[in-house]
Amino acid sequence: MVIGFIGLGNMAKAIIGGILGQQIVHPEDIVGSSATQGTMDAVAKEYGIRTTPSNKAVAREADILILAVKPVVLPVVLEEIMDDVDENKLIISIAAGKTTKWISQYFSKPVKIIRCMPNTPALVQEGCSAICRNENVSDEELATALSLIRSFGMAEVVNENLIDVVGAVSGSSPAFVFMFIEALADAAVKGGMQRKQAYRFAAQTVMGSAKLMLETGRHPAELKDMVCSPGGTTIEGVEELKSDGFTGDVMKAIDACVDKTRKL
Repeated sequence: MVIGFIGLGNMAKAIIGGILGQQIVHPEDIVGSSATQGTMDAVAKEYGIRTTPSNKAVAREADILILAVKPVVLPVVLEEIMDDVDENKLIISIAAGKTTKWISQYFSKPVKIIRCMPNTPALVQEGCSAICRNENVSDEELATALSLIRSFGMAEVVNENLIDVVGAVSGSSPAFVFMFIEALADAAVKGGMQRKQAYRFAAQTVMGSAKLMLETGRHPAELKDMVCSPGGTTIEGVEELKSDGFTGDVMKAIDACVDKTRKL
């Protein structure tokens, strides 16, 4: 099995790292293309994969073709490779906002298309991804795609009408989490803590809180209540967040991301 990548940016590198880390294929079974020689040289050196400047060559050779380019670039790439993709190849696109139906219109034949929405924690093998498929993808091919995506984190199958929501909740929200960590650290610095130490305390607390919820399966409200002692300090902070519209602001931020994605 040959896995091809068109685009060798951060997300492609995260996927390559996961695939090789799980020993799904060998480095020589991966081929990738990029618009810049420097990127190809760096990825080839780091992962030992084969690289080429030709998107068409990657499309011809790959059994599984991963389109790891920005949505604005995807039409150009599809027009370039449409004659090099046959009915046996499995296409996985990580471009936001581009549906399986939209991608399929570039091909004159039935093609197998999977959409995947990974996020940046995939760079440290803690990704959170959603995937969906068109009608040409078999259960076995879906399972193969899931094994690739799960090599760098969790992945779940969703209906395609939900994938833009997933893109906002897991794809965009790391930026909001980093803002929250920064705000926690700023408050700690205001209280006298050194900034580097403040970042470590804030980041570890966020990571540990998420792990606690995932591993216990408890509702987040229940876990919140565990921290809020009657008449204690934490409930005072919770009251401030609620009065300042914390929950509503987060929901509006997600809504804005979803709306933007659907306009891409």
